[in-house]
Amino acid sequence: MTNSRPEIDLDELVLKFRPVVSFRVRKALGGATPDWEDVANEIITQVIEKVKSGEFRGESSIGTFIYTITSRRIVDHIRQKTRILRHAPEPSAFPDPHETVESRERAEQIAEVIRGLKPKFREVLYLYYYKEMPREEVARRLGIPPRRVSERVNYALKLIKKDLKK
Repeated sequence: MTNSRPEIDLDELVLKFRPVVSFRVRKALGGATPDWEDVANEIITQVIEKVKSGEFRGESSIGTFIYTITSRRIVDHIRQKTRILRHAPEPSAFPDPHETVESRERAEQIAEVIRGLKPKFREVLYLYYYKEMPREEVARRLGIPPRRVSERVNYALKLIKKDLKK
């Protein structure tokens, strides 16, 4: 018994199976995925190449042959995208509008309390926290001992906390 290859009209094959392949790919990958058309075209091209090279031996129907290629290509595409996404950083969550407003209000409260402090406390906080100067540099600039800088910073923070609790 000889198994001869069936003669296949490639133009007819493309006309008949392109919509089926496109539908299956779009359904599997999602219509919003911009790659679905490329994947469908790759599948059709791959089918034509395999038919021309004699890989399709006619042991199954051409539809089954195309279905198998389509299924494998879809799985390969999904695996490739998953591999790429695994290395992509997780996007940060959108900030909660309520938290943003609360944070802004809290910052305004703190700024108001700091404006109400005596100048010697405001100045030490400004140099130490805002300018990020070391304690010794702040002491040199203000002409006070470094121990006094620490005392003023701690006392100013206590005043701020006390005022915010009100």
